[in-house]
This record gives sequence, C-alpha cells and structure tokens, in this order.
Amino acid sequence: MKNKLTRRNFLKLSGSALAAAAGSYGLTTLLHDKLLWPAEAKVATLADLPPAPFCGPPQSIDQLLVDIAQAAGNYDLFLAGTDGWIYIPPTQNLAPYHPDTAAPDPFNTYMFGFANLTGLQSGEIESQKMKVQHPAPMFWFPQDTEFTARLTNLGLGMRPDLIDDHTIHFHGRRNAIPFFDGEPNTSIAVPIGRIFDYVFDIPMPGTYMYHCHVEEVEHVHLGMTGLVFVTPAQNGTNHNGFTKFVYNDGDGSTGYDREFPMLLSDVWSEAHWDFSHVQLPEWSDYKPNYYLLNGRVYPDTLKPNGYVDFAHPNRTGTDLTPPSGSPELQFQPYSSLVTCNEGERVLIRLANLGFLRQTMSMAGIKMRVVGKDATLLKGRNGEDLSYFTDSISIGPGEAFDIIFEAPSHQGGNPDKYLFYNRNSLAMGNGTGAGAQMTEVHVYPAGTLAPQTEPLT
Repeated sequence: MKNKLTRRNFLKLSGSALAAAAGSYGLTTLLHDKLLWPAEAKVATLADLPPAPFCGPPQSIDQLLVDIAQAAGNYDLFLAGTDGWIYIPPTQNLAPYHPDTAAPDPFNTYMFGFANLTGLQSGEIESQKMKVQHPAPMFWFPQDTEFTARLTNLGLGMRPDLIDDHTIHFHGRRNAIPFFDGEPNTSIAVPIGRIFDYVFDIPMPGTYMYHCHVEEVEHVHLGMTGLVFVTPAQNGTNHNGFTKFVYNDGDGSTGYDREFPMLLSDVWSEAHWDFSHVQLPEWSDYKPNYYLLNGRVYPDTLKPNGYVDFAHPNRTGTDLTPPSGSPELQFQPYSSLVTCNEGERVLIRLANLGFLRQTMSMAGIKMRVVGKDATLLKGRNGEDLSYFTDSISIGPGEAFDIIFEAPSHQGGNPDKYLFYNRNSLAMGNGTGAGAQMTEVHVYPAGTLAPQTEPLT
C-alpha cells in the first residue's frame, strides 16, 4: 500500500478481510466485542491479538542509546513518551472500568504520559518504560533564554501493538517556529527508539501548557499533559519590595512571595480501561468520572510532593520516590496544598488541559486575576485591567495568573480555606470519591521560610 497503515486505517478494513488474515488468532471475536460495545463482552487482552508484522519491530534500545550518545549539544530537560499506571480512589459504581484489574498493585488507572529521564545515565533509560508521571514533569525558564527539552519515545509497554509517535507541543506559544512547534503536520514527531531536541526561546513571560500533539484526543486525555511557565526579565529587580514577578509590569503589581502551579485534567475511566484491554473508546460518548488537580483528587491533593527538585527528581534507584506513607502516589508527584504566611502575596498559575470548562472558587479570599494566556492584563495606555473575583471560569486550553493576599491569621493551626471546583460532579468526581479541590493554609507571619521553588 502507498499510504502508511495506521491503526485507524487498520480498523477501517472490512471485518471479513481481517478475519481471513487473522485465521486462527480469533480476531473476528475480538472485533465483534469492539464494535458491539457491551461492557461484559469487553474482555480481550493483548494476548488475543495476532502479531503485527506490518508495524515492523521497534528500534532496539541499543540503537536508542547510540542515538542519544551521538545527539548534538546538551539539554535542560530529558523526557520520554511511554505509558504506565497511577492511582485514583476506587468506587463501587464504576465496575468493571475502575479500578482496572490489569493494574499492578497499588495502582489502578492506565495512562499515557511522559517520564522524566533528566539526570539518568544511558543504561538506566529503558527502566523508565511504563513509568510515566501525571501531570508530566513541570518546568520553567527565563524569557529570551534558550531551553532545550530532549524527547525520546520508549514505546507502550502495555500496548506494543500501537506504534504512535510523540511530540512536545508548547500550547499557547505565539509565533512558534514550525520545526519546534510539536504539531506533527509541520513539525517533527518522534517515533519509537528515536530522539529529538526541541529548542524553546520565548520572549513572552507567563503560564503555558505542553502536551503531545499526535492523536491528540487520545494522548491528551490519557495523560500526556504538563505545565510550563516563562519567568520575566524583571525578576531579580526590586519593585515595591518584591523581587519575583509574573510579568514585566514595571511597577511591581504582579509581584509575589510564593507560587503554586496547578493543572486541571479529567479521567474517563472507560477510555483508560479500553486502552489497557485492547479496545477503542467511542470518544463521542465522552463522560469523565474523575476530575484531577495536579494529577490527584482530594484529599490526596493535600499530601506532600514526591520529589526533591525539578531538575533531578528524587528517586529510589531509577524510580520516582513517592510521598511518605503514600506508595500509590509514586507517579503523581505534585501536591496542590497552598501554604503561606499571613500578609504574603501568593501566585496561583492555573491551567486547564481537560476537555470541559470548569469553575474554580476560593472560599473567603478574594483573588486578583493579573494575566490570562500568558498576557498581562494591562491596556495599551497602561491602564490596569486586572480584576478581583472569587471564582474563575476556565475553559480547555486556557491559563490564568491569579494573585491573592493571605488574610490575617485568626488563630487556627493553621487557618484553612478551600480552593475547589464548584461543579457538583467535580466536587464528588461524579462518584462520591474525592474532589477537584485543595486547601490554602495560612500561618502566622514568619512561620514559613521563604519559598525557594514553586509548589514547596
């Protein structure tokens, strides 16, 4: 055939032709189960599939390591596209889709995603197959500074029949050079066993997102999403007592003491189950069951981070170290707990890479929106367009920069305020389990040491 035989073109072939080709492999029964969609019939596993010689063997890991050794230049962040498992609190009314019985203990939800290879040696890279984290590794860099993100593709351990390429698409980036954009029609996509260096040089500070842009409905929903931000050149100068800023405001109006990036995402359990059991979801039936904040649901959102720093993640050997006492959160390293001293200015970088519009509210604290989609809310003549609110309506692909001033401490240990999705389904994740919610903890002045990294 002249055109590449993708998995979607493969599924478009007639059932009779597939049955004849499959022979003793029993593919007819498998397709019958896929097309009729009864839940009780969806029991096929990867072992039921015939070999797929048309795909060709994946690039050997030895060749991958040769490619890495020969790659020109250094990198700031090294990512791998692959698959893996995370944990979402189970509930009885989602069987058989959640918890997924194919998952290794203590995990229960199948994901696509990115694994952080930064700091690993070449002989340790293969061990990160099937060890994605959600959200993807967070990163940031100063404006007008080259940042190199190296991407390799380790393939899918649970689904070796799928040979999808992967990319890094810097969502919201203006005037992107197509070569580094990550949109596969005009850019480079990374096949299994190869590498590519994406070079970012962003002149506009603010909060962005990144995701894989290949088969984006699948790859974005299944977890290939992360948060990235660009810091302004104004950082390090002193404006009204602040040295850290969201934008080059010239007057300190976007100055802050602490920052907490937060990424919204959602999980449709049936789709995740389908992919781990060699099925194909009907995306027009999309109905998420879980709404995640930094990859977790409440109260897991309050548990501590599972890393030491962002450049070299805390690992046990080559693996991420989970939060203390929570081994099930090993691959969900980011806490959403906001901690601050009274009177401090706190920045929340809020982004949404789910598929639905959400409304996030903060009970008892006014929020000031100073930026949207990496744009300072200031008019052409310098007028202040920022605004105060207690709720943020945020659509898919949008980002907001929100600053609030921590209220006076009232005597709690600490004082606690809720930051939550006021959608009733998200409050109980549609299942009664968890919520897209976290807390703001306010301490007396001087209790917490100055913040050295976001989310800490």
